[in-house]
This record gives sequence, structure tokens and C-alpha cells, in this order.
Amino acid sequence: MKRKLIFSVIAFASALMVQAQTADEIIEKYLENTGGKAKWEAVQSLKFTAKLKIQTFELPMTMIQMKDGRQTSTALVQGMEFRQEVFDGTNLWGTNQMTMKAEKSDAETTANFKVNAGGDFPSAFLDYKKKGYKVEFLGKETIDGSETFKLKLTKKPIKVDGVETESVEFHYFDTENYVPLIVETEIKSGPGKGMVSQVKLSDYQDVNGLLFPFSLVAGAKGQPGGQTIIFTAVEINPKVEASAFAFPEGK
Repeated sequence: MKRKLIFSVIAFASALMVQAQTADEIIEKYLENTGGKAKWEAVQSLKFTAKLKIQTFELPMTMIQMKDGRQTSTALVQGMEFRQEVFDGTNLWGTNQMTMKAEKSDAETTANFKVNAGGDFPSAFLDYKKKGYKVEFLGKETIDGSETFKLKLTKKPIKVDGVETESVEFHYFDTENYVPLIVETEIKSGPGKGMVSQVKLSDYQDVNGLLFPFSLVAGAKGQPGGQTIIFTAVEINPKVEASAFAFPEGK
């Protein structure tokens, strides 16, 4: 009996080791196939030019991301600039949809953003252990006709209504090319609380030796509608002024 128990423990431990190795192998292959770890590590800033499609509307937009976590997203709405999730290193802010004026996010939303600021740049899986993240391989799953590897990514915990809450994402990688096809996250607060946010990635293109998805569809899983972003250009390491992220004080 004791011998069986020992073998069971060894088998369980071995299974966990294989699972961990498999997750790292998938990530290693993903980084290799999309340009190589060294090239991704050399990325300090990114600028995306795109078109945001909402139903029959099409809005031009730009997004800038920095290695230190600063970011900004700007869309032109009837000739006016609409900013979303702008982070200057201290403040998280955006344009109020009703007043079209700049407005800072509440303390908890800002604190949660700071917890993982820069963690997804240029990929959440790049040196994920140094970031304090954890990755688990959950097996294969067929989605929309494509066979995928399902990885569970656990980031640093956030707070929801003052309560520390696990921050988890599920990433589905194509088993042939090892590129992400879908990212799913449970919505923790707001009107969509309890629903699953789903982002679909496609149309991968080479930009100076790195592969980027040029099509992104975001919405609630299983629900109609959503937003489509078509990227028209990606700039690697563009020069960006600090003023691009600054909250417009006094305006």
C-alpha cells in the first residue's frame, strides 16, 4: 500500500513537471516563430495606426505602448480626439464620453493598472517568471475549427471592491504556427461582470522581423456585436514625447 502511494506521488509530480515543461516549450516556440526572444527584448516602444470599426462606423485611431508601462489610445470621433486608457506612469485617464473632457480613473482602477503596468509589453509571456506571472498548460482545445494549445496565465492579483482577486487570462495558441488566436478574461466588475471578454487575433504580418496580428476582434464571448480593429501600420521603437501621455491639467 505504501509502495503504491509512493509511485502515485512520483507519477503526479512527474505529470506536473511535464505540464510545466510543455507550457514553457509552447512559449519558447511562440517567441521563436514570431521573431525571436532577442528581438522582442529590444523593443522599447510601439506605435499602432489602425481603423476601429463599430457597426457601420469606422474611426481612425492610434495606439502607443512603452516598455515602462506608459500607454495611450486615441480615436477621432467627428473631428474630436477621444482618448482611452492613457497612463503617464502615475495617472490613468481617458475622455468622458458624455462631456468629451479628460477625466482621471478612480483610485482602485488606477492601482490595479499599476500592478501589472508594462507586464503585457511587448508580450506577457516574455520573461513571464521575472514579472511574477505563472503559466499553466491546460491541454488542447479546438476553437472555430482550429486546434489550439490552451494556456492559463495568472498575473499579479488585483482588487475588486477592495478585495484582492486573482487576475487570470486564457490564451489559445495555434498548434501549427504557435501564435495566439484568442485571449479570454472574466470581467470582474461593471455592467459585464461575470461575462467573459474575448479577443480574437488574426492576419499576422511581418514588421522588421517581428510578427504582429493586424486584425483584432473584441467583445463578450457568445454575444453579438463587438469591435473590430484593423491595423494599417506598426512602428517599432518610434520616438515618443512624454507629453503624449500627460493629463491635460486645467483644460
